[in-house]
Formats: sequence, structure tokens, C-alpha cells
Amino acid sequence: MPAYYPVYLNLNSRRCVIIGGGHEAERKAHELVECGASVTVISPEVSDGLKALAAQGAVDWVQKAYEPGDLEGVFLAIAENDKPDVYKEVAWEAQRRGILLNVVDVTNLCTFIAPAVVKRGEVTVAISTGGLSPALARRLREEIQESPALLWADMAVMLGEVRQDLRGTGIKPNPTWWQHCMDEELLALYHSGQMQEAKERLRRMLEQAPEPVQEKA
Repeated sequence: MPAYYPVYLNLNSRRCVIIGGGHEAERKAHELVECGASVTVISPEVSDGLKALAAQGAVDWVQKAYEPGDLEGVFLAIAENDKPDVYKEVAWEAQRRGILLNVVDVTNLCTFIAPAVVKRGEVTVAISTGGLSPALARRLREEIQESPALLWADMAVMLGEVRQDLRGTGIKPNPTWWQHCMDEELLALYHSGQMQEAKERLRRMLEQAPEPVQEKA
């Protein structure tokens, strides 16, 4: 199995093409639209969900079969795996044009694989087994979705606001002190509805960051 480099892509306004119109194509279309991509679906027939997306103007449905040349100017492509003769042609064109490609569940033709994802507010956790076991990735996703650790994810916006506030004052607590300040009392304050109190407490604690210890020569 190849060693995959984990990465999050900025797809805002990027042209992305989906070849196929079934359930997987619909799911991928929703994910790409959520990322702000400019999405084109190429397929003679599509699911009711994709028809609805097209009617809303969220995706552009080109009602035809895939033809070589359909990936011109595309940043990222996704192909369903129900027609091997088609997705192999798509893979060949994507490779020739240097386009990122995912063929659903056909790892050897992919230049990237899609992880199992847990989303909680602004926090995204991606899980991959490198294509070895999608079932394991899904199981881990389900376990993580129920983890109390995700209570911290609810605070992401507040933590970001405090970080920006401190930047404006020139205060730069080190990561270890940040971790020290993110304690159970802060979590309890936030989740009891005392969000402003939690924010003010965090800021006070961060402002009290100890000076870094200078090592003696």
C-alpha cells in the first residue's frame, strides 16, 4: 500500500467534476458544495437528490455520458465505480492532465483517497486506514463521534477569538501553557452556558503565562 500524505484542500471556487449520478456521486456532491467548490456532475441520469441540487443551482448537471476532454480545466475529479470502462478512461485522462482523482473504492486508480470524517462545528477529524479497511475507518468514526473529547471542539470559535485578541496585544503563550489553561473548569463553564465567563477566564490565565526559562550557557 502507498504511504498517503494527509492534507486538507481549499476547494473554494475550484472547478470539480463528478462522473456518475448515483448515491456516491450525490454524497460527494454535497461534500464538495459544502467546501465552496464549483461542481459539475456528468451523467446521463442522476439521483433525485442530485436533480434537486441542480435545480437549486448548487451543481451544474451535464446530462451526457463522460467523454475524453471533460476534465479540461478541472482541479479535482471524482468517479463512481459502477462502469469500469468509464472510470478507467477518467483515470487515464486525470493522470495525463495532472488532476487529483478519486475513483470510489478503487484505490489503485486514485491519486487521493477520501477519509472517514467526523465534523463538530469548526473542527474536522479525518480518519484513514490507507485503503486497507474502510469498515475500520467507519468504526473509528462512530467511536470518535461519541467521545467526550469532542466537547472541546464546541469551543473552537471561542478559542480562536481569544487567540486573535492576544495577538493584538503581542502576547504569545506557548502551546504548553495553552494546554494548561484549557482545563476541566473552563470546559464546565462553557458547557453550562457561561460562555463569556469562560472566555474571560481563559484570557486572564493566558495573560499570566510564565516567562520562558533561559538555559544557562
